[in-house]
Amino acid sequence: MSPPWSKPLDVERLADGETDIDFEVPLAELPRLCSRLIGVAGVVRGRAHFARESGFPVAELTLEGTATLTCQRCLGPVSEPVNSSAHVALIASEADAGRVPEHLEPVLAQGGRISAGELVEEELLLGLPIVPLHARAEECSPEAAAPRESVEHPEQTTQRPFEQLGELLKR
Repeated sequence: MSPPWSKPLDVERLADGETDIDFEVPLAELPRLCSRLIGVAGVVRGRAHFARESGFPVAELTLEGTATLTCQRCLGPVSEPVNSSAHVALIASEADAGRVPEHLEPVLAQGGRISAGELVEEELLLGLPIVPLHARAEECSPEAAAPRESVEHPEQTTQRPFEQLGELLKR
């Protein structure tokens, strides 16, 4: 059985009823987020309030939680706080995007349906860093930041294949 946050909901019905939806979404279960960020974990909680504005169904989205990402410098875990809010217009087709007022961000709701997970995923794709790194290099794990031992190479003799060429040309 799929979790409640992943079920597509009718945006027209939600907007007409001015519905509030509370959700808790595990980030590791969001496919587009996992394909963009390696090793994403954590949970985001939030609320979506649906209403109508300028003839469009809209959602006022608030998110709170912590995303645990993989630092691309040391490959250790790095925590990224998630505290955001968004005001989005839920559009049925890309053709409607040009009619959305400037203060609203258009989000495509295929077939007039969208899940809380899709709203969260869209907001996190915009808000989380593309290349997660610890804020300071000193925070990276000591194993990865430690200098590697240098391998001693035996002394090599330099070969000069054209060294005798000068003498041959003098003859």
